[in-house]
Amino acid sequence: MKKLVFILFFSSIFTNIFAAGQLDTKNKGELNVYGCCEEAYLVAACQKFEKMYGIKTHYQRLSTVEALERIADAHGTPSADIWFGGTTDPFNEAATKGLLLPYEARNACHLTEKLYKDPQNRWYGIYLGILGFYWNKTELRRLKLDPPKDWEDLINPKYQGLIAFGSPKTSGTGRMVVNTIVQHRGEESAMAYFKKLNKNVAFYTESGITPAKLLATGEVVIGIGFLHDALCQIVDYNYDNIGLTVPYSGTSYEIGPVAILAGCKNEENAKKFIEFALSPDCVSLAQKNGSYQLLLLDNAPPVKAAISAGLEKTADIGYDFEDARLNGEDYCNMFFQTISEDN
Repeated sequence: MKKLVFILFFSSIFTNIFAAGQLDTKNKGELNVYGCCEEAYLVAACQKFEKMYGIKTHYQRLSTVEALERIADAHGTPSADIWFGGTTDPFNEAATKGLLLPYEARNACHLTEKLYKDPQNRWYGIYLGILGFYWNKTELRRLKLDPPKDWEDLINPKYQGLIAFGSPKTSGTGRMVVNTIVQHRGEESAMAYFKKLNKNVAFYTESGITPAKLLATGEVVIGIGFLHDALCQIVDYNYDNIGLTVPYSGTSYEIGPVAILAGCKNEENAKKFIEFALSPDCVSLAQKNGSYQLLLLDNAPPVKAAISAGLEKTADIGYDFEDARLNGEDYCNMFFQTISEDN
């Protein structure tokens, strides 16, 4: 009799729990993410989303241009649902090709500027990265060289074989370098510049993040890329032999977006991720996981390392995202044609 009462008692408890929705065993589906930010941040964001929403979340780290090519090659049936982080220009190219799904996000009201989102709501910005140079203090001292201070310095023959940056073929960072120089100088002058710069480049990396990772060990002496990537090596790994340069004549910035892929299989879950990405729950994870970009939400915590490094006080050349969207692919082709002439 006592056993029967015990069983009935706990049966009643579990029935009430299920009825109240406190113990939810319902399958809430899946979400697949292409991530182009720092991998640690990507992993932390996806794990947090899965924990908050009970949605099984899969992720893959890709360079931004590589992600764009995969999405385009899918012809409207992408393997992923969400594209998270990276540089703005490939997202704009994807939007032009109809590869991104418009969605009016509620949390977009927290963006500090209207320009931090696509006008048709096809992507939303979550962070801002500053383009510049970083360099190995020890190696430059050994070579008795001063660090570069501006874009013009990089083509000085004294830096021959010392520079690396992301290949515009695979890296959104590399494409932004090309677009920046073309917008700054004009097409003809920019290609003459790249012809000289190519002589100083040791290698072009697949990812724009890689030069910063190779900098501390001296495998790269000077890198061109986003300064927060090098800042991660300083803050997280205590490499005090790294210097940062914001070009004094001006530079460009990326807006790191998040977007839903058109034709995705898990659209409703993707919309939940957009709202999550535009919240402190997500963006506060960045600086805890090696990503020190400036944040774009008015309710987000300040990124102390980026502010201490002065990244919020940079001279912007007035990067033209529309020009990059319309002509970036042509500029990239011109770049490769120009440097191939030296090989």
